[in-house]
Amino acid sequence: MAIVKLERIKEFINISPAAEMLLEKNEKEISFSVNFKTKDDEIIFCDAFVVYHNVVLGPAKGGIRMDPNVTLEETRRLAKIMTYKNALTELPFGGGKSGIKIPTNTNISEFIRISIFKEYVHMIREELIAEHYIPAPDLGTDPFDMAVIYGELHKPECVTGKPVKIGGLPGRLEATGRSVATSTKLYVEEIMKKKLENMKIAIQGFGNVGRWTSYFLYKWGAKIVAVSDIYGGIYNEKGFDIEKLFEYAPTKDITISDYPESEKITNEELLEMDVDILIPCATGGVINKENGKYLKCKAIIEGANDPVTEEADKILEEMGIEVLPDFLCNSGGVIASYIEWRNAKSGNQTEKEETFNEIDKKIIKCFHKVKETKEKLNITYRESATLLAVKFLIEAMHERRWL
Repeated sequence: MAIVKLERIKEFINISPAAEMLLEKNEKEISFSVNFKTKDDEIIFCDAFVVYHNVVLGPAKGGIRMDPNVTLEETRRLAKIMTYKNALTELPFGGGKSGIKIPTNTNISEFIRISIFKEYVHMIREELIAEHYIPAPDLGTDPFDMAVIYGELHKPECVTGKPVKIGGLPGRLEATGRSVATSTKLYVEEIMKKKLENMKIAIQGFGNVGRWTSYFLYKWGAKIVAVSDIYGGIYNEKGFDIEKLFEYAPTKDITISDYPESEKITNEELLEMDVDILIPCATGGVINKENGKYLKCKAIIEGANDPVTEEADKILEEMGIEVLPDFLCNSGGVIASYIEWRNAKSGNQTEKEETFNEIDKKIIKCFHKVKETKEKLNITYRESATLLAVKFLIEAMHERRWL
């Protein structure tokens, strides 16, 4: 996992032993089982985890990941990323995450899916009602799952990422992709000093984040030459018409790997393509010590959480491939969640373009802070973003008299 160690950050700012302990130790970990009998007279067993990493800024905020590969260790890492993400964007949330490990090769019907989330709420109801933890969608979950949580709690501010008609935010679905696209545009124009229209971009992953990242970049004139999903990738040197690709695969459940007028490629081939910008938007650890040395892109914009491992980060730095970190680039989701949470408490409503404008405003401000610190200290973008987040957290801990 490419999270910068505090030992490195201590070279630039003072971090007391007490502050280091508070930043390294999780505040709370909850492990429980989601078990129930199905209508087919079978028993479903799911291990589940909720982790609060650091909540000095406010209630723990982070999505629910549902996947056969969910682990407590992964949930811990993602909670820490959320702490830094919320601190970097100066949102009033702490870092949290939860995961539900579904059985491999189990048919998750609508009945089973609803039952999983009802039991999930039952097991941590008090945490949710008290807003100690505020969930949202993540890998393997969606707005309809959040609707089940809302239906169990009847408090709209207890969960974000809900469908728009029941208190969700217009633009929340596209929010993470919007921030990844905006980060890409800023990097191209302000770091590479080029026009987005001249860029060849490859996007790994065509789920929610990847599809909306590609949509916004396409609308802004970028050439998306390769995209992929779990079944494989497609390539077109002239660039794809993303709107037509949306028509071909209107949901993430329909594969794009058989899209006509394209060349089939593997996910591995996509990662190693000679493009200007590579945007991994699928899952963690896809760029690692095995494939890092084969990458030919000029820069990486992290759309997924934790897509570059620590070993790969060092390899890429030696190769001169810059990486714009996840907790800057994909923070549009939590920025939109904050707007939805704020609206639920106040009764305000927000239009979709207002959501996008607020995301852009936050991303632009954060990008410039990270860029300025990076250039001033001659460090990487990940180190710069981490330093700014840690500094903000330590200042908050002093203000709350934790230190």
